[in-house]
Amino acid sequence: MQSHTETQIADSDRARFARCIEASKRVNWDIDRDVIRGRAFDMDETFLPQGLSKVQELGFLTAAEQRFLSQIQGRTYAYIFGLVERFINAKVLDLSRAHALGDQTALEALVRFSEEELKHQELFRRIEALAEEQMPEGYKQAGDPDAIADAVLSMESWAVLMLTLHIELFTQLHYRESLEPDESLSPLFKDVFLFHWKEESQHAIMDELELRRLDAKLSDAERDKAVDDFIALVGAVDGLLQLQAAEDTRYFLETCGRSLSKAEKEAVGAGVLKAYRWQYILSGAQHRPFQRILGDLITEAQAQRVNQALSPLMAA
Repeated sequence: MQSHTETQIADSDRARFARCIEASKRVNWDIDRDVIRGRAFDMDETFLPQGLSKVQELGFLTAAEQRFLSQIQGRTYAYIFGLVERFINAKVLDLSRAHALGDQTALEALVRFSEEELKHQELFRRIEALAEEQMPEGYKQAGDPDAIADAVLSMESWAVLMLTLHIELFTQLHYRESLEPDESLSPLFKDVFLFHWKEESQHAIMDELELRRLDAKLSDAERDKAVDDFIALVGAVDGLLQLQAAEDTRYFLETCGRSLSKAEKEAVGAGVLKAYRWQYILSGAQHRPFQRILGDLITEAQAQRVNQALSPLMAA
């Protein structure tokens, strides 16, 4: 049985959890009142900015076709976030048990984290429904969120938390560097990720706190296994991206309104996969805050294994 002292946390960590609670209360928002506000998507507007969609690299597409491809990618962007938040929330609930009879500040912060992730999942379901109303039939999601969550959660908790931290850090990076400064985007799509970002900022802090708490209990062998699991999870993410990129390419080619050459079709497929690998893997892997935290917790040999796993994706 886990003892009471095993769940105690440092005063500095408790203060960080407390600040997360304060921020959560301050930025709390409602899906209908603050985000959607009775709006629908306008198909004359861009969803995902070029810094993420990379559609500008497909110069044989017209401006309207590039915009449509950005809308497909934006729809998938919302879907993928809803998907990963399924396993993130399950892991947060699991982690909160360690504090249930211990530090109540940490417990409250993690419970708020869980509630916000449930709200985000609902938001992304609503966004999918709004996109479906405006876009042609035939769009398909490549993965089942529950099955994917079950597979992810079978891995070591350290690895799941490292992947979660990676996701929630690049969420902030994408908003600040690509979504926020682009004035040409759909106001509704942009607001979705504005409000999402407001709460994800606290989540990343708690990810790090819980990751370091777990890491401190691992033996060298256990950490080495966890690094292997993290590498496997990155590979699984890439597998999902390949499937979704193929589906989104098919959907675009079937609904863009004209027939492309074989070379153009292949270029669209390669471009979508390149964009997805950048969005969900490489932008986060190259983000300095993530590199710093990962570097703090693993050996040089383990870092080399992670880099070897990423190298083919970067080369592609």
